[in-house]
Amino acid sequence: MFHSWPHSSYERLFLYPLFYFPKEGWVEEDPQEIIQSVYECIERTCEKLAQLNVDVSSIKAVGVTNQRETTVVWDKETGVPLYSAIVWLDLRTQSTVENLINKAPGKDKNHLKHKTGLPISTYFSAVKLRWLLDNVDEVRQAVLSGRAMFGTVDSWIIWCLTGGSSGGVHCTDVTNASRTMLFNIHTMDWDSELCSYFDVPMEILPTIRSSSEIYGYLKSSSMAGVPISGCLGDQSAALVGQMCFEEGQAKNTYGTGCFMLKNTGTTPVISDHGLLTTVAYKLGRDVPACYALEGSVAIAGAVVRWLRDNLGIIKSSAEIETLAATAGTSYGCYFVPAFSGLYAPYWEPSARGIICGLTQFTNKSHLAFAALEAVCFQTREILDAMNQDSRVPLAQLQVDGGMTSNRLLMQLQADILGVTVVRPTMSETTALGAAMAAGAAEGVNVWNLRSSHLPKVTCEMYEPQINTDESEFRFARWKKAVQRSMKWETTEAH
Repeated sequence: MFHSWPHSSYERLFLYPLFYFPKEGWVEEDPQEIIQSVYECIERTCEKLAQLNVDVSSIKAVGVTNQRETTVVWDKETGVPLYSAIVWLDLRTQSTVENLINKAPGKDKNHLKHKTGLPISTYFSAVKLRWLLDNVDEVRQAVLSGRAMFGTVDSWIIWCLTGGSSGGVHCTDVTNASRTMLFNIHTMDWDSELCSYFDVPMEILPTIRSSSEIYGYLKSSSMAGVPISGCLGDQSAALVGQMCFEEGQAKNTYGTGCFMLKNTGTTPVISDHGLLTTVAYKLGRDVPACYALEGSVAIAGAVVRWLRDNLGIIKSSAEIETLAATAGTSYGCYFVPAFSGLYAPYWEPSARGIICGLTQFTNKSHLAFAALEAVCFQTREILDAMNQDSRVPLAQLQVDGGMTSNRLLMQLQADILGVTVVRPTMSETTALGAAMAAGAAEGVNVWNLRSSHLPKVTCEMYEPQINTDESEFRFARWKKAVQRSMKWETTEAH
């Protein structure tokens, strides 16, 4: 399994090895660095296998999982990216989004939701592509001359691994396509009306495939000839890795952001409470797609990196658990880390981060505790919205991702949600999900994903330990702080 962003340890999760911040609100990656990290991953994997006396020829398939909305445009003749990859967190498209919403009937940001399952937001790929077409001459000229290729990170990786400009396969899977705003979640294909709305030429788009089939074969490296047969956006991969194959099952992944997905079966459920409707997975060409309700939080683990790198109150990400534990409370301090605006359930790009409730008694340990609570409060907002949409409250929440090694955070989460939090002992479910999709593909067939064949997973359980009144009081104060963060930033000149 190759992930465009290594998740090998709790500390590595917050290092942003490929992220750049060239301007305020801008977040970029270098597509060449991404693919080089993939090749390095391949070679290191082969070296490890050799040390374990495992023959590389025993590798039957590989899977790809990726940041879903991060946008890449490249020249199909030279194989050279035409611009940096614009990351899902990036806010440069705020004015683009406002212009798109202004031309919608009633200036409704949900104008396209009946087809896409998504609000018009800086989050999704189509607005990033629109910005590139409007602002980068190299991209515009490449499109006009028929040389441009567009894709999310999975498309870029698969194209490069299967030969690049010498016959590379230009494809994506349904989970990544469903995050572009150019994909119709009902027809399961690119939509000409959506492409027209964003003024995006359909010929630059990748072919849409299922999440589990052979797309092509590695053309070089120590794994040359091995099929690439699994492709899932990272949150869908975690859903598969958590084995949430039954309608009603849900997981929450704690990474840079926080992402809760609830399996809604083969029928898409359109949210009335600020959630996204997305394709969960399609595990084979001839099987139906499953859908999910999703709540997306922009800043979760990234707040720990901010405390470390920007404020310097911790030296390593893992230190936050010890520091927060020394306080045991935020002592009335509330932290809304709206560094990239607020995602679900608000979809408010004008929000900015605030810390409130400060007194002369407040110290760095209270701030650390408030940062962890912020992750939990944001998750509570998502869970409440999900319960309202589905009308079936979750009795427990399955969790994964690098932050789940923080036991204080997990206990806080159980306390604030008032439900059991279940953490598998193998928390790297994103990697596992991509591997499961790859191994289950027709022509590979090393896994069987029917429920009767799935292994039992050992887990840690966190039960709520505070009374409901205290939890509700703290949550109400949090929501008050959220309102203070709204409407802070505008696109007007400073």
